[in-house]
Amino acid sequence: MRLINRLSVTVTTLFACCLTSCGQHGFRTVDADEFEKAILADTVQLVDVRTADEFKTARIGLGTAKNIDMKRADFMEQAARELDKCKTVAVYCRSGRRSAEAAGRLDEAGFKVIDLKGGILEWQARGKTTK
Repeated sequence: MRLINRLSVTVTTLFACCLTSCGQHGFRTVDADEFEKAILADTVQLVDVRTADEFKTARIGLGTAKNIDMKRADFMEQAARELDKCKTVAVYCRSGRRSAEAAGRLDEAGFKVIDLKGGILEWQARGKTTK
């Protein structure tokens, strides 16, 4: 009986730890240098929330950014399909306004999010590479 109780406590603890690590709330807005460090990690999902036409002109990341348009009505549905809640989502847009809104919505849905302050304009002003 003790073994069953210990096993039950262990399973419950592991399940609670998984929920805690995947469900943290509160997004951070970071500068271009911190954003660059973050997106180099394999565990970060890079998301450009601009329109498809904007995405075609220039983007951050060497082909790794996903384009999920913040202006589309199905933004959250697409994000839920394409993103992993247990990995950090790094969002950016042109100037930082749309990505901040997207970060808030993603955060409310249970994603861990970082937002690029100043968007791709600030990224380029800092001399960082776009594709």
